[in-house]
Amino acid sequence: MKIAIIQFGGTNCDLDVLHVLKEVMGLDAETVWYKQEDLSGFDGVVVPGGFSYGDYLRAGAIAARTPIMDSVKKLAAEGKPVMGICNGFQVLTEAGMLKGALTTNAYPKFRCHWASLRVETTDTPFTSKFGKREVIRLPIAHMEGNFYAEEETLAELDENERVVFRYVDENGKVTDDANPNGSIENIAGIVNEGRNVLGLMPHPERASETILGSDTGRKMFESMADYITENF
Repeated sequence: MKIAIIQFGGTNCDLDVLHVLKEVMGLDAETVWYKQEDLSGFDGVVVPGGFSYGDYLRAGAIAARTPIMDSVKKLAAEGKPVMGICNGFQVLTEAGMLKGALTTNAYPKFRCHWASLRVETTDTPFTSKFGKREVIRLPIAHMEGNFYAEEETLAELDENERVVFRYVDENGKVTDDANPNGSIENIAGIVNEGRNVLGLMPHPERASETILGSDTGRKMFESMADYITENF
């Protein structure tokens, strides 16, 4: 098993993900610079957070149009798992790998704090180690995390259980106060039609060791690793 962590100019959470995968979990992982277009030999991809290309134009828009994303799409088409975290989520939507868009927070400021999430489905390569409707806590750090989609897309996401995480209060209730960015239907993460491409705004890599206050986020990477082991 080998996992690629894509680096663009402005990426800044790549080494955090690398630490979790290699040092915490003991997996074979490496960072891959965006100019390396060939991802053959890799069994999964993480597109990490940061500010690719300084978020010029739109967050994730420039990174989404680099040649390496063609290779990421090819890997996803083979059924291999692709996880986009924060800016990575923005890149995946801009690349057309996930539906919807991430816009400026309803309160147009950078938000950096812990958030409660509800796991809406365990039927993905990234959530098999969670319980359905389990409430977890992960940190967020973004200014453009406000998820938006047209009504038709929202209906499709809901009908097919492709909303993976929602922002909730500590009791698991969907409320306006629990929503840190104004995301429609409190959506914090979704998957594609094939369920093997995940985008989420919270940072699981920042909650993968107890010394950081929680190791809950590691379950996401463990689920991904189990999926690769079982299928590839």
